[in-house]
Amino acid sequence: MGDIEELSPGGEWDVHTKAVLIAGGGYVGLYAALRLQKALRRDLAKGTVSITVVDPRSYMTYQPFLPEAAAGNLEPRHVVVALRRLLPRVKVITGRIAAIDHASHTARIEPCAGTPYDVHYDELVVALGSVARTLPIPGLAEHAIGFKQVEEAIQLRNHVLDRLDIAESTTDERIRRRALTFVFVGGGYAGVEAMAELEDMARYATRYYERVKSSDMRWVLVEAADRILPEVGADLGRYTVDRLRERAIDVKLNTLLESCVDGHVVLSDGSRFESDTLVWTAGVKANPVLAASDLPLDDKGRIRAAANLRVVGLPDVWAAGDAAAVPDLSGPEGALCSPSAQHAVRQAKVLGDNLVRALRGKPLRDYRHSHAGSVASLGLHKGVAQVYGVKLKGWPAWFMHRTYHVSRMPTLNRKIRIISDWTLALFFRREIVSLGNLQRPREEFVRSAMPRQVSHTDAVEQGAVELAAVERQAAKR
Repeated sequence: MGDIEELSPGGEWDVHTKAVLIAGGGYVGLYAALRLQKALRRDLAKGTVSITVVDPRSYMTYQPFLPEAAAGNLEPRHVVVALRRLLPRVKVITGRIAAIDHASHTARIEPCAGTPYDVHYDELVVALGSVARTLPIPGLAEHAIGFKQVEEAIQLRNHVLDRLDIAESTTDERIRRRALTFVFVGGGYAGVEAMAELEDMARYATRYYERVKSSDMRWVLVEAADRILPEVGADLGRYTVDRLRERAIDVKLNTLLESCVDGHVVLSDGSRFESDTLVWTAGVKANPVLAASDLPLDDKGRIRAAANLRVVGLPDVWAAGDAAAVPDLSGPEGALCSPSAQHAVRQAKVLGDNLVRALRGKPLRDYRHSHAGSVASLGLHKGVAQVYGVKLKGWPAWFMHRTYHVSRMPTLNRKIRIISDWTLALFFRREIVSLGNLQRPREEFVRSAMPRQVSHTDAVEQGAVELAAVERQAAKR
């Protein structure tokens, strides 16, 4: 869809500032803000319109590249985009939307520090996205890690390499087996790609260890359904299972995680073993903040939106992405758009255009996009893809995965940096340095500052206590 012209001078926008609030700075929030910033640049300069984006992070994370960042194929900073840099005419608030009261056109903001406050809006764009869908499994909250944010990808990479260091250095066989067992729950894109990339990286890293061989590691993929990667079709899903099993990855289908208390993993097929690493990627759900609003929701907690991305029954509220139930006009009657970056980016552009069209009194356009297909990386030079009915495997699918996603990455700056990372990797060996101590930055200082001799274990425990306190404080915010 082409660019749309600025608002004409004069009219009601000259009387007072029209406030547009974008709740969320992910795919939809960023791309909608970019569209509005360009279309309304003159009004932003005159002060007759203001745009505000609220997100707990000051950057947008391009999630399809998280597995490559975790594997060290990409610099983590290159898979995120600073909101303030890309949106110079937009006010960015780093905080959480705690509640939305559309009756009074206000949203409650909880900043990273300080007391909560309310922000008034005239037009609201709900782009809150999704969060991990968890289950009341014993030990899950205490032991598992998700895979939706760049900090999780970095921590997981450091953690995996740190487990190799532990296995190399310990004389306790139980600790060694536990350190070298890696469990991923969820056979969708996030779980399969994250496991495949990290297994590929860890297997490469074992060449630099004397006592750790690739055959010593145990990688387990747990999926409740009878197939993985349903988006690429049943045959490519079976192909993926076969390729993973060829790499000695234990793919358990029709299996549930029943418990993981203290790292003791219990599966529904009767398997019991210990693991230091449990990654939860078993689906997503709409952001629970929506439940603390007076907006119309469907039975899955998503905002009910029309095909033009305007919320049903509310002319001044718009929604798109994972948090919205948007009709899929290219599918069968009653179908909804799937929660994917492919839809989110395109919906955001239509949403931005329609918001401005509504303010001008022009007719809105419906969102319509036929799903192009799906691509997935299974590690370096390995992948599967189904694009417009064409099925690809191996290197061609892997190359298509990289090509498509780098084309979707916002800004030329980030595209060049990502391609540079890949190019340098052709000439230099893979980095396998673990920076696990980043999770315990005060450990060495604690050892030095204590009046008595502090053991490594004491220092680690002290650091863990402090880290837990920080996490509890963050959770309260």
